[in-house]
Amino acid sequence: MYAERASRLDGAVVWTRTVATTPVPARPVHPVLPDGCMDLLWTDGRLYVAGPDTRAHAPGDTPAGANARYDGVRFAPGAGPALLGVPAHELRDRRVDLADLWPAARVRALAGRVDGAADPSAALEDLALRHAADAPAPDPVLRAVARRLAAGHSVAATADAAGIGARQLHRRSLAAFGYGPKTLARILRLQRALALVRGGLPYADAALAAGCADQAHLSREMRDLAGTTLGAYVASAKRETPQPSGSSTTA
Repeated sequence: MYAERASRLDGAVVWTRTVATTPVPARPVHPVLPDGCMDLLWTDGRLYVAGPDTRAHAPGDTPAGANARYDGVRFAPGAGPALLGVPAHELRDRRVDLADLWPAARVRALAGRVDGAADPSAALEDLALRHAADAPAPDPVLRAVARRLAAGHSVAATADAAGIGARQLHRRSLAAFGYGPKTLARILRLQRALALVRGGLPYADAALAAGCADQAHLSREMRDLAGTTLGAYVASAKRETPQPSGSSTTA
């Protein structure tokens, strides 16, 4: 089960996910797809960071017969590196202990606070808010780039609107997003299409509305970026029942 709400931190989302296992038959786990974001996570007393993904992954390996809870703060594309103090490309497709990025003693103290909180997700959000107050602000140009790409603008038009050249945009995108603007545009386009599909739009219509050439194009992007098919993804999404939250829920 998954639930999320808007965070008090600008552009961020606070989420909770519980992964349950059933002995027989094994139940497929709904994959986590690339979204251009970075996450600060807590589970089982551990604080760690999920870097920007270029491929889908399972939310976690859970011992048979057990439930695993994951709490996270998902930062908007381009916002995580300034707060965490590390370029996004160094964390691409990685899960890294926060103690590898920040002083270990400090992280132990922070993990203890989250671990002892009645609501770990709220405690994690407080941690992010306190740190964001002392961290440099995210690059406003790159935040604007992410918004334009998310809205479906081309990379060339986005670079022109940002007033920077293609090479500089690529270099700054690596630090902010973990990959170049073309990869980010593909990932955000796929997310747009899947949001439309989850809303009930037929695959072909969702593909065109999201900016793909046709349904076949969307299917190729799904295989390349998510490692699955549209049908398999939608079927796994239906198995995962969202919990009520203060804002919206998502599959």
